[in-house]
Amino acid sequence: MPVIKAKDLTDSVADALQYISYYHPLDYIQALAEAYGREEAPAARDAIAQILTNSRMSAEGHRPVCQDTGIVTVFVKWGQGCTLDSDLSLQAVIDEGVRRAYLDPSNPLRASIVSDPAFTRKNTRDNTPSVLHVEMVPGDTVEVTVAAKGGGSENKAKFKMLNPSDSLVDWVLETVPTMGAGWCPPGMLGIGIGGTAEKAMVMAKESLMAPIDMAQLKARGPANDIEALRIDLHDRVNALGIGAQGLGGLTTVLDVKILDWPTHAASKPVAMIPNCAATRHAHVVLDGSGPAFLPAPDLAAWPAVEWAPDAQARRVDLDRLTPAEVESWKAGDRLLLSGRMLTGRDAAHKRIQDMLARGEPLPVSFDNRVIYYVGPVDPVGGEAVGPAGPTTATRMDKFTDTMLGLGLLAMIGKAERGEAAVAAIKAHRRAYLSAVGGAAYLVSRAIRSSRVLAFADLGMEAIYEFEVKDMPVTVAVTAQGDNVHASGPSAWRQPVFVSSRTV
Repeated sequence: MPVIKAKDLTDSVADALQYISYYHPLDYIQALAEAYGREEAPAARDAIAQILTNSRMSAEGHRPVCQDTGIVTVFVKWGQGCTLDSDLSLQAVIDEGVRRAYLDPSNPLRASIVSDPAFTRKNTRDNTPSVLHVEMVPGDTVEVTVAAKGGGSENKAKFKMLNPSDSLVDWVLETVPTMGAGWCPPGMLGIGIGGTAEKAMVMAKESLMAPIDMAQLKARGPANDIEALRIDLHDRVNALGIGAQGLGGLTTVLDVKILDWPTHAASKPVAMIPNCAATRHAHVVLDGSGPAFLPAPDLAAWPAVEWAPDAQARRVDLDRLTPAEVESWKAGDRLLLSGRMLTGRDAAHKRIQDMLARGEPLPVSFDNRVIYYVGPVDPVGGEAVGPAGPTTATRMDKFTDTMLGLGLLAMIGKAERGEAAVAAIKAHRRAYLSAVGGAAYLVSRAIRSSRVLAFADLGMEAIYEFEVKDMPVTVAVTAQGDNVHASGPSAWRQPVFVSSRTV
């Protein structure tokens, strides 16, 4: 009977989490490289180039591919012939691996987990606890799949209790456009069909752990109805024209994964969870002989894609930026930003709103400034800041009118803005700029200095001042209200016919 030592399991989890923070799965990189070769939309092609370049930089530098280093989800298939040599619970043993990985001084990962989620939302500081799923199976080994799921994609999870006669295909095609681009496409869709509500959600998440194989599946043809459904959904979702980062293009999803389970005759539960451009998961097997460490991949397998600033991009001096210059920007313009910008996201915006309501003076002036929605990873070595990609801008929508009223000239984030935010941007004659989600390490190289200006107690959500050099962004919403996240997908949308099928 194999004995699994607690330390071996902890070491294996810690190693896997560090590994997936900077190594993309090769199947993802290869599929994304193929999508890059096919892409015709200039903005989407540029975004994919940034993601691929960022991936190689992260692999070489052993720094996170994304500043959101995720909530840890662990799937364990425990062989019934194995025992755990520990007085601690399996949850505690695995969480010690999470703690060690996220506090590793050579590559610290951002702690994003908050306890007391309904009230105080206090950061646990070490990204514990993980979300653990355990299945007892026959055998003498323990299989562990470790994933780190970013909030931007996790927040787009969807569930629907369909009627048995309802079309799953129609529901997916109606729902994907409502997810916006905050999940950082191109990625994958995981779908769970059947069981109960919670079973469908777990299946959708677990399906994302499988390798990307859509090209191979299409080459050999489907062997069953589920595989045929995967192909159908893959083609139909890509025909929506959402594209990389929601800018419009040919590839929104690289694969669609489906798991199913028998369900009640009166029910048809369906769950859908997207995986983002920072696809992070790894699989290890323990047999009692020691920890399972993952071998470093061959970097020669990465495509020879190296993003470079667009020669046609407009260079913007943030220290001399004027409202008139902001009003001259057109939707889709590529900008290279240099100079000083502020940062701030959810917690900082909420605190500013509360201070204004109490009539208290603000610690920072926002007049004629640009703000970047970001929560960076802590720096190491000589870095000014760790990986610092954009966070989802829609979470700041309810604060937009207030912040623009304080004198902001522009905001930088990822994905689209809601109707109210676009209306506020138009009313104030300001702009919203989109940076590429999934290119956090690349973006951080444009940041030359960083200092905290206010709200230091908020950690990564504090207000910083960054000095940047040639930081790439796209004009997403103009002072006139033109919105590239609406016009881009519309331009690239292909005919999609509503299905009459009952699947």
